[in-house]
Amino acid sequence: MQEQLALHQESIYRKVTWRIMPLLLVCYIVAYLDRVNVGFAKLQMMQALDFSDVVYGLGAGIFFIGYFIFEVPSNIILHKVGARLWIGRIMISWGFLSAGMMFVSNETAFYIMRFLLGVAEAGFFPGIILYLTYWYPAQRRGRITAMFMTGVPLAGVVGGPLSGYIMKSFDGIYALEGWQWMFFLEGVPAILLGLIVILKMDDRISAATWLTEEERQLLEKNIAEDAEEKQDHSVLHVLTSGRVWLMAFIYFSFVMGLYGVSFWLPTIIKAMGVADPLEIGLLSAIPYGAATIAMLLIAKNADRLRERRWHVAIPAVVGAIGLLLSAHWADNTLLAMAALTLATACIITTLPLFWSLPTAFLAGTGAAAGIAMINSLGNLAGFASPYAVGWLKQASGTTSSGMMLLASSLILGAILTISVPAKLVNK
Repeated sequence: MQEQLALHQESIYRKVTWRIMPLLLVCYIVAYLDRVNVGFAKLQMMQALDFSDVVYGLGAGIFFIGYFIFEVPSNIILHKVGARLWIGRIMISWGFLSAGMMFVSNETAFYIMRFLLGVAEAGFFPGIILYLTYWYPAQRRGRITAMFMTGVPLAGVVGGPLSGYIMKSFDGIYALEGWQWMFFLEGVPAILLGLIVILKMDDRISAATWLTEEERQLLEKNIAEDAEEKQDHSVLHVLTSGRVWLMAFIYFSFVMGLYGVSFWLPTIIKAMGVADPLEIGLLSAIPYGAATIAMLLIAKNADRLRERRWHVAIPAVVGAIGLLLSAHWADNTLLAMAALTLATACIITTLPLFWSLPTAFLAGTGAAAGIAMINSLGNLAGFASPYAVGWLKQASGTTSSGMMLLASSLILGAILTISVPAKLVNK
């Protein structure tokens, strides 16, 4: 009887996943691509606009200042008005701004557009993390968050070759350069997806007409039982909680590694002696392809064992080793790519599993504020990381010192993760 009930629940959750995850995944792929495609634009944009590495690093990172300022209020609004309207609004506004990057002509415009893009996108990622807590209990969220976050490596798998192809093939059409076409063509899908979200997404289990009454009751019962183990604290309590701040520091450490790789991977590959934009795009897809496989397998194992901390910490340490080896083998393209692949796969694997930590003890409005605060503070590393790597590259003439900084950050994040009490997060 117990086994039949488990199989029945599994079939219902499979139905939910097939209904909501494809759209969320495509949205995240487009979102992440629009955030980091500036790394590919850099290959042509810097020379065309006479930007230095420091200017590029600051412009790439200033996105996260706007993101930081508006993250918490955006997520609280989403919790109040619903994911459907708010996520749709976010996507449409960032789509227009991302396409508008094609008109950047100087440093000031570059900084302003990147800042506004961060403002527009604020709330998307933590909003989806919050949205998943409306549908899945804690013991299922490791795998489902990993499934959603495969959008990061898939954006690399799809976006690298796509960006390289656009920049190479569209260069000069209607007197526009390849990087301008890339921003325009990769911004339009976000607008279209925003409209689809508004028309198709269901805010809660109770609004899902594609579920039977019995299925809705079972899913809501599981969510209610999951919520009983948590406390719904006030926004002020959450924002001053030591646990939440610890989570923010851990996430900051991992995001340092993520964006150090995301914004500089095309440049690192180019430094290995690869000049053609399409070849760079194809090579950049390899680390992200490996990351897609690694994050799903490790997340599945974490859910099976109901163990979170070591499944986060070990990939972080291995990712740090990969970064250091990529710098050490910079003169050997094959070995450097192998090390970068290892580093990228492990760094990206830490992220979905990290989110199983704070969502194990946050609930309600407190969860909306806490998730947004962790994400916004953590993503300040998205500002610090590319700027620091750019400054170190300009000062030293190589990317090695930047890779050492990122490796140190990942190791610190691993140590902080192990300091979290196991009974708090292993659910």
